Amino acid sequence: MSTEPVSLAAALASFTQRWSPRIVTAVNDYDVRVAKVEGEHVWHAHEHTDEFFLVLDGELHIALREAGGERTVVLPKGSVYTVPRGTEHKPFAPVPTEILVFEPTGTLTVGDRHDDVPDHVDATTGHALT
Repeated sequence: MSTEPVSLAAALASFTQRWSPRIVTAVNDYDVRVAKVEGEHVWHAHEHTDEFFLVLDGELHIALREAGGERTVVLPKGSVYTVPRGTEHKPFAPVPTEILVFEPTGTLTVGDRHDDVPDHVDATTGHALT
């Protein structure tokens, strides 16, 4: 972890891959990750942790499977949303979007249970900035 400030713009400019987050810093036992996203992710759930999303640019949709059925939340630029632990969800970005995610270090991007992972989704615990 760097002891110097990290520019989110520079961090996001350092890679082009979609759905492949980079760890920009850590807070206690949590990673702060940035990612470029577009198109669909995969239905998945994190059994033991909530997942925090902040939309830095673009627009993120998150489909949710809840007790009352399915619904989708729409997050425009500057919006935050937390998916509760154990909730099946599927992020989707209709346009190129940049997000910041806050979750425990070591959390897999495709959760503890998930559908088949398509080739364009990186099943990772996050990559270090280069």
